[in-house]
Amino acid sequence: MVVVLDTINGRDKRPRHPEKAHRPDQPAPKKPDWIRVKAPVSRGYAETQHIVREHGLHTVCEEAGCPNIGECWEKKHATFMIMGDTCTRACAFCNVKTGIPSALDPNEPAQVADATAKLGLAHVVVTSVDRDDLADGGAAHFAGVIRAIRAQCPATTIEVLTPDFLRKDGAVEQVVAAKPDVFNHNLETVPSLYLGVRPGARYFHSIRVLQKVKEIDPTMFTKSGIMVGLGEERNEVLQVMDDLRSANVDFLTIGQYLQPTRKHHSVERFVTPEEFKAYEAVAYAKGFLMVASSPLTRSSHHAGDDFARLKAAREASVQR
Repeated sequence: MVVVLDTINGRDKRPRHPEKAHRPDQPAPKKPDWIRVKAPVSRGYAETQHIVREHGLHTVCEEAGCPNIGECWEKKHATFMIMGDTCTRACAFCNVKTGIPSALDPNEPAQVADATAKLGLAHVVVTSVDRDDLADGGAAHFAGVIRAIRAQCPATTIEVLTPDFLRKDGAVEQVVAAKPDVFNHNLETVPSLYLGVRPGARYFHSIRVLQKVKEIDPTMFTKSGIMVGLGEERNEVLQVMDDLRSANVDFLTIGQYLQPTRKHHSVERFVTPEEFKAYEAVAYAKGFLMVASSPLTRSSHHAGDDFARLKAAREASVQR
C-alpha cells in the first residue's frame, strides 16, 4: 500500500492526507487472484519516468497509485496531471495529495506538449487535481494545454478528464471551445455514497457537466466512469447507467475500487470478473457506444485503443 506521509528533502515529513491522518484504520481485505499487476521494472517504464521527470510534470499514474502504471509506462503511455500535485478536495477514495495548491505554472502547457511529442503519443490523456481556489477551476489552463498539444502534435488526439468545475460558471464552455476529442468527467460512484466517498461533489451537477458538453458540441465524445466495491447495490449501478445515457454519454468505464491506504475508504467487496462482464452487457444494451468493464479498468487505461474503437462504433451506428 502507498504510505500516508510524504518525505520532503529526505528529512521533513508531512501528512499526504491531513484530513485522513487521525481517522481510524479501515479494514484492508486480501486481494483476490484476479487482481494481479506486473511490477514496473521495464526499460520502457524507466524511459517514460525520465521524460516525465525531465519536464517537471505530474501524472495521475503515480499520484493516484494506479495499478496499471507498469503496463502503461512500459508502452510509453502516461496520463498527465496538470495544475500541480495538490488537490483542494478530500475524497475518501483518492490517493492524490490534499492541501493548499501552488500557483499555476505558465510553462506547463508547453512542457506537456513537449513530453507528448517525446513520448510519441498518438492519443494523450490530460487530467488534473481539483482547483476550487481558482475562479474558473482551471478551465483556461486546460484549454491552454489542449492548444499547446494541438500546435506541437497536430496528429495526436486529446482526451481530457476534468474536475466538476462546481460553481465555476463558463468553465465547461472554455474547455469544450478548445476542442478536445474526448471530454471525460467521472461520476466515481453511485449518488447514495457521495456524502462518504466524494463529499465535495454533487452527483447531479456532474451529470449536468456531461450533458452540457453535448449541448455545446453534439459531435464531441463524452465519457464517464465509476468504481465498484464501495458498498453500492447493483440496481444503483444500473440507475447510474440510465442517468449517463439521459445525458447522451458515449463511453462508460467500470473498475474495481482499490484502497490506497488504511486511512482511505475500505473495500466493501471485490466484484468478480463475471459481474463486470454482466455490467458490460447491460451497458451496451442501454445504448453506450463503448464500455470498458473489468477489475483493473481505469479511465485512461488503453485510452488510445478505446478511442479508435469508439470512433468505429459511432461510424457503424451512423451507417445503420
